[in-house]
Amino acid sequence: MKQPPEWMYDEYRHCGVDYDEIETVAAYDRRHGEFRDFKAEADQIAEVLGLTGQDRVIDLGAGTGGITVHLAGQVQQVYAVDVSEPMLEKCREKCHQAGRSNVSCHKGGFLSYEHAGEQVDAIVAQTALHHLPDLFKQVALLRCYDMLKPGGQFLLVDVVFSFPVHAYDTALAEWIDGFPAETVPQAVTHIKSEHSTFDWIMQGMLDRTGFVVEQVQDRDHCIKAYVCRKPAC
Repeated sequence: MKQPPEWMYDEYRHCGVDYDEIETVAAYDRRHGEFRDFKAEADQIAEVLGLTGQDRVIDLGAGTGGITVHLAGQVQQVYAVDVSEPMLEKCREKCHQAGRSNVSCHKGGFLSYEHAGEQVDAIVAQTALHHLPDLFKQVALLRCYDMLKPGGQFLLVDVVFSFPVHAYDTALAEWIDGFPAETVPQAVTHIKSEHSTFDWIMQGMLDRTGFVVEQVQDRDHCIKAYVCRKPAC
């Protein structure tokens, strides 16, 4: 692997929660399994992107494989990518239990993953890009663009803020108040230590990358989904 320049952002250095801790990963997997319907999420992704059994997909920030294992049942190949080895181990375990032999797991991230095969049909990045500052978000998007075949699709789902800048203090307080009490500490950590950005910045970065943004969906708790396409030519 090529040595990155000294100024490159270290995406293996944790901002927010440290997911190199096995106990933390186990708690994450258990907690998300309680309130998320991963099969329904995977079905929604497949529908939004129009995925078929011939498609090859990169799941960037795959985590413990909740989406990956179900997505693999609908496409030809899934490349599950994450910076956390304990999370990838849990992903491998789930895929093995489900008999998903069409999933390959790779330690890496937006800035470090080197895709060895042909350009893919789709890339999915769910609640992971906010780990990077805006400069390196743009670098990450350019790298995603290069990994997609012409006409390929990119689904970005993340916390993206749209409140007026001057009202940040009250807006963020209201955002935190909207979470269940047990998840408030995670929301506070997100604001203090992670790098969610504004919608006008995110839209600008996607445009400058070269993506055509075909759809923007507003979801709960400032979650936005961007359905993007790399031009066919």
